[in-house]
Amino acid sequence: MKKIFIAAVAFCMLLSGCGGLGNLAGGAATGTQTSTNTTSSNSTLGALGNILSSVIGLDKITQESLIGTWKYNGPGCAFTSENMLAKAGGEIAASKIEEKLSAQYSKLGLSESNTYIQFKEDGTFAASIKGKAWNGSYTFDETQSQIQLKGLLLNMTGYVKKETSGISVLFESKKLLSLVQTLSSLSGSSQLSTLGEISKNYDGVRIGFDLKK
Repeated sequence: MKKIFIAAVAFCMLLSGCGGLGNLAGGAATGTQTSTNTTSSNSTLGALGNILSSVIGLDKITQESLIGTWKYNGPGCAFTSENMLAKAGGEIAASKIEEKLSAQYSKLGLSESNTYIQFKEDGTFAASIKGKAWNGSYTFDETQSQIQLKGLLLNMTGYVKKETSGISVLFESKKLLSLVQTLSSLSGSSQLSTLGEISKNYDGVRIGFDLKK
């Protein structure tokens, strides 16, 4: 009888041990699944961040948040839609355009001290492109992220896009070339010609300036 009792106890302990092993295995599987889900979530967030940084209008900006002085912080580039971004080759295409713009802007001598724009509460703006002043009035359409700049020398229609470090003000390449030619003493130079060629092979791209306060 004692032997039967001991055998029963041993059998119960064995079952308990198997249950523990099952729990351990289940925990390991759950941990692996959690890790996989986390990696997948991070990848999704990264892709979403790239799209937001390269497409106009996805991350809205208000007119109130425009108020202030914004200084040149590098080249700006974005596409008018996710479809246009995809056709151009995605984030890689946007990065290539910005690299080319950066080289040309350096040759033009643009810097935060000579290139900036101030948006005022009364609807006027005061800008400088390489030290050349450009003043006028502006209107901003928050739903389209579109801005109209009307000055004495020229009128421009462009876009404003929210950036991690500030904003970017973007135009069609021909309009940007016209702006720089008008406000720069380098009109007709090879640098300006190259600037006009940078984005001609990309539909729906807008280029300009990244700005920060």
